[in-house]
Amino acid sequence: MIDLIIPIANELNIQKQQVENTLKLIEEGNTVPFIARYRKEMTKGLDEEQILFIQQQYEYQVSLLKRKEDVIRLIETQGKLTDEIKNAIMECDKLSKVEDIYRPYQQKKKTRAKDAINKGLEPLSNWILSLPRFGNIEEEAKKYLNDEVKTIEDAINGAKDIIAEVVSDDAKLRWKVQESILRYGYIITKKKKNSVDENLTYKMYYDRSEKLAYIASHRIMAIDRAEKEKVISVSLSFDEEYLTNYAIRGITRNRETIVNGIIVDAVKDGLNRLLFPSVEREIRSGLSEKAQKQSIDIFSLNLEKLLLQPPINNKCVLGFDPAFRTGCKLAIVDSTGALKKIDVIYPHQPVNKVAEAKEKVLKLISEYNVDLIAIGNGTASRESESFIAELIKENNLNVSFTIVSEAGASVYSASDIARDEFPDLHVEQRSAISIARRLIDPLSELIKIDPKSIGVGQYQHDLPQKQLNERLDFAILKSVNLVGVDLNTASKELLMHVSGLNKSSATAIIEHRNKIGKFKNREQLKTVKKLGEKTFEQCAGFLRINDGDEPLDKTQIHPESYGIAKKIMNHYKIEKLGEKITRDLDGFKNDIGIDEYTLKDIIESIEQPLRDYRDKYDAPILRQDVLEITDLKVGDALFGTVRNVVDFGAFIDIGLHEDGLAHISKISNLKNIHPSEIVSVGDIVKVWVSDIDLQRQKVQLSLIEGK
Repeated sequence: MIDLIIPIANELNIQKQQVENTLKLIEEGNTVPFIARYRKEMTKGLDEEQILFIQQQYEYQVSLLKRKEDVIRLIETQGKLTDEIKNAIMECDKLSKVEDIYRPYQQKKKTRAKDAINKGLEPLSNWILSLPRFGNIEEEAKKYLNDEVKTIEDAINGAKDIIAEVVSDDAKLRWKVQESILRYGYIITKKKKNSVDENLTYKMYYDRSEKLAYIASHRIMAIDRAEKEKVISVSLSFDEEYLTNYAIRGITRNRETIVNGIIVDAVKDGLNRLLFPSVEREIRSGLSEKAQKQSIDIFSLNLEKLLLQPPINNKCVLGFDPAFRTGCKLAIVDSTGALKKIDVIYPHQPVNKVAEAKEKVLKLISEYNVDLIAIGNGTASRESESFIAELIKENNLNVSFTIVSEAGASVYSASDIARDEFPDLHVEQRSAISIARRLIDPLSELIKIDPKSIGVGQYQHDLPQKQLNERLDFAILKSVNLVGVDLNTASKELLMHVSGLNKSSATAIIEHRNKIGKFKNREQLKTVKKLGEKTFEQCAGFLRINDGDEPLDKTQIHPESYGIAKKIMNHYKIEKLGEKITRDLDGFKNDIGIDEYTLKDIIESIEQPLRDYRDKYDAPILRQDVLEITDLKVGDALFGTVRNVVDFGAFIDIGLHEDGLAHISKISNLKNIHPSEIVSVGDIVKVWVSDIDLQRQKVQLSLIEGK
């Protein structure tokens, strides 16, 4: 086991014991959020991403070791295992390298080499590979003529086929070729004859050459998609002559031999027919996997930042779902997200009942004391913004509006979750509710929607869905548990993402809550069906009760630490939560036998019992007027909200109908840096206008003044 742990510790630059303790905790059935929050003394403060990495890498190392043992056993059964081969296998750090070493010993399907071996020509190939300086190849080949090998030429060609496969199966040569192509090779794309690309989506790849060592992941994704859609052809260009000479030298070792010509022919055949195509496929596959992994990681990071946007507290919100012909759907929700009113107006073409729409919205604002208006960013969003801004200005209203991404609102509206929540409403009415609630509590609302529909990814339909879903599920799990959940108001969808809970146990909590009314303390969770001791341990600290019997239930302090928390409060004469502890804790820490991590978390929770993890992030920009593209000029400075981060830059909402793009070259002066290292979804950033395209209604932005 120790051999599996050391590479993980080295990769994370942490102590071996941290990895060992983390794996032990996982083996005991503890969840990643629980370990990250409540077992810091064992992990030395590892976060969720590090714990997940340890878990995944350990599983990979176990799988790798098993495959190594299988390959060693398989080669041994053939009587061909040597200490050199065994050591080479055990030193492999990747599964692909193990397979490369095993390649010569695999039971292959019908190949030209296997056919030649079956005809008895392997001894002839071995004689050729012995590099004879004297003798006659034709005389030697005659020894192997039989009913299946009728001519000398057939015998020599068969021996060449065997040598060609030996060349192709040489693991060290394969690694050399792969390394050389990746370091010095180019990827070449050409437009296919008669291919269709109506919108010129892939124009930049019609005739392009780019060095493999520097190609960006998003361009790999674009090339893969264009190739799949049969718009372009793709090939790799590299120094074949150099690699061919290298392979020949590897066999001949520059010695003179009468079979030099035969060996040269066999090596060239082995490279061109077998090894080069195989390695090229592996390289293309590796590039795609790397690009897909990065795309999944960025998607996950964007989703996490979106879910962790701060809520708007104590505000009544009017959700505004824009449309033209079918009208703009309105939904009033209170500060808890409860629906108060549904309505519809027709301020735009073709109906154009502007006066009637204004009168209705004014009445709603007055009747329900609306503080904010959340406008969806879809069809007719720009026109709806102007309508609301004009209404506010004309009536001098103390109301602000903001643009809310409505991605996935239609998916939610037609879902079983929405039908359960609002069985008497039409699909189109539910979307306005979702838009309003996204402003009040983004996490609680967005969790109801398939994350792939939320619009913060890139090339998501080209990604391996299993890996994507697993990574996005983890982002949701991490976000929910970082924030915590109100036990008495949380939906089933929110509860089922709490550490230790699932759909079944979340349903059981809802049913128990409906039966007894509100939970008065965390201890009552133990009376819920399907919640055993282990489940209670895993979930209790993440479930909050704000107005119950036990004040500590509103904090992040785990029930297992209540005794210590109360000792601290008694020792320092803390009468109620929220008071500051300003005295030295070191001596007291030793007296009660508590580790520094747990002590620090308990102190923070006592001092800030209602602290929300999301408070560290930027709140939405609230406006009372609209911005026209004609209002802008190059060099203008303004603030915007990051809506999406991709490999090539960030899309930023500055108040126009279309988000502006800040290209990676205008996000940072640093080289070889990803946009996600500078900005995140939801960030409020200062930007400068770098280019305006009035015809296409596009704006280019920069985070660097003067660039």
